Amino acid sequence: MIKRLDSLLAPIIAVLFSVIFASLILLAFGANPISTFFRMFDYATTPRSMTLILNSATTYYFSAVAVAIGFKMNLFNIGVNGQYRLATAVAALVAGYVTFPGYLGIPIIIFISMLVGAAWAGIAAWLKVVRGVSEVISTIMLNFIAIGLIAYLMAPTVLGVQTAENVIGTPIIPEGNRIPGFNLPSAPIPVYGMLLLAIALGVSYWYILNRTRFGFDLRAVGMSPSAAIASGVNVKRMTVYAMLLSGAVAGLVGLPLLLGAQYTFTVNFPGNYGFTGIAIALLGRNHPVGIAFGALLWAFLDVSAQILDLTGVPREIIVIMQGVIVLSVVIAYEVTRRIKIKRQQAAVGSAGQ
Repeated sequence: MIKRLDSLLAPIIAVLFSVIFASLILLAFGANPISTFFRMFDYATTPRSMTLILNSATTYYFSAVAVAIGFKMNLFNIGVNGQYRLATAVAALVAGYVTFPGYLGIPIIIFISMLVGAAWAGIAAWLKVVRGVSEVISTIMLNFIAIGLIAYLMAPTVLGVQTAENVIGTPIIPEGNRIPGFNLPSAPIPVYGMLLLAIALGVSYWYILNRTRFGFDLRAVGMSPSAAIASGVNVKRMTVYAMLLSGAVAGLVGLPLLLGAQYTFTVNFPGNYGFTGIAIALLGRNHPVGIAFGALLWAFLDVSAQILDLTGVPREIIVIMQGVIVLSVVIAYEVTRRIKIKRQQAAVGSAGQ
């Protein structure tokens, strides 16, 4: 029970501190914090806003889990942006140019996207285990290479076409290759069907980490590589596996928007979900349930910020809140970690007396 309270204490402190900090800023702008937060809550609880929150949270969840897999092994996969953008672009090209019978194309497209994401992350894994290159440096560089490769593929002289929005992109994905959604009561837009895949991913992530030998080895390497080696774990192999798995999950990040709403990949496709996933993984402490709450909170702040423009309050206040949450949760985790260590030391001392 105490362990669970320790896990919950840090994010709760971070959220409360961000609310207090945002309230002070709102007061500085001459706005009433209480009424502003109530307006945000009322707007976010409408059927349309709730759908938008679930859709954004689905995308954020995939990104955060991809980052969390690396964190479990002390690997910082900062290349989720490049991995999911390249994977989504390739998946969009396949879905737009290839016709599959019935709905057979959906699992094929998902597999291709995961395969491309894993392959792109695999480059960083190879550089790390063979050449000793930090995954932070290699994944950052691979982000830029991915952007350049996408730009080449999207060129009209290669595979790109002119879309209805007068921008360069991939051909419109036919109906059979799209993932159907479902509507909340009175909601004018559907919830992404890939929400169900996100839930399945969370359950699988928890099971693999906590109920399999692979998950044990993964966590063991993250806690102490030397101890893992002594117990017979191949650290280099686990590093490759972790990066491949992280990249494969990263390949899912862009699919909810691609197959559930936009149906084409253009040069304007959102490109910052990876960095948001880092913040949400930290907020959720790399736990599938914690990440889910973090993704919903982040999506809630994104959607509810839209009402601020109508009330004369700068919506950038939400960006400040999100930044404060990340900084606060890092500090709060460190504080709770030190408290936990002191509690353990006190328990050992009392047991020895």
